[in-house]
Amino acid sequence: MSGHSKWATIKHKKGAADKARGKLFAKLIRQVEVAAREGGGDPDSNPTLRTMFQKARDNSVPLDTIERAIKRGTGELEGVTYESITYEGYAPNGVALLVEVLTDNRNRTGSEIKTIFNRSGGSLAEPGAVAWQFERRGVILVPGEVGEDDLMLVALDAGAEDIVDDGGSWRVTCEPSSLSDVRAALDEAGIPVESAEASMVSSTVIALETAEAAKAVLKVVDALDDHDDVQAVHANFDIPESVLEAVEV
Repeated sequence: MSGHSKWATIKHKKGAADKARGKLFAKLIRQVEVAAREGGGDPDSNPTLRTMFQKARDNSVPLDTIERAIKRGTGELEGVTYESITYEGYAPNGVALLVEVLTDNRNRTGSEIKTIFNRSGGSLAEPGAVAWQFERRGVILVPGEVGEDDLMLVALDAGAEDIVDDGGSWRVTCEPSSLSDVRAALDEAGIPVESAEASMVSSTVIALETAEAAKAVLKVVDALDDHDDVQAVHANFDIPESVLEAVEV
């Protein structure tokens, strides 16, 4: 998908910092729990749970922790009921943001998200203001040292739609429903996967041509991403390689 930003790659790099802060585990566990509650506890018949299960395992969440989260989701163990909400807004330079949260207190989270936008230089928008720009896609990142021909042969045959060189990684895109199949095919072929997730991809991209512009946008994104209830921040910006090297992600 020429024109899709490098946000998937940037998020992957940011994941290391999330782990260091100890937040990623808790977010992944919550996502597993909600997926089980909404679609059942069997990954074979619940594609969303299957994707979240694999994502949790990719990030070294212990298997017994994942299994307990599934049981809380299905009601076998007592758990908290989370509500899924998407907030829309803007970062500096007109960058559109979609913020997906899981919360047990809508009023508290809504107030805190608004405060984060205001304090970090962004602005909260009305529902529908930016969502029209995005569609959910399966996004898989593969190390750049993997041969393009080998990757194309396996990924396209499994249902992938496009493969793009994303500056050190291959970005494979597909329908969300094909994400598990493409991931499984890559695993079976021995092709390493850096990350695999269903993500909201924008139809328009804003290029951040300076380090100052990139830092201003990432300040908002980082502040939102740091909130415990925020599960994902989707954005429509692109940072050129030359600028990305000058920005601490």
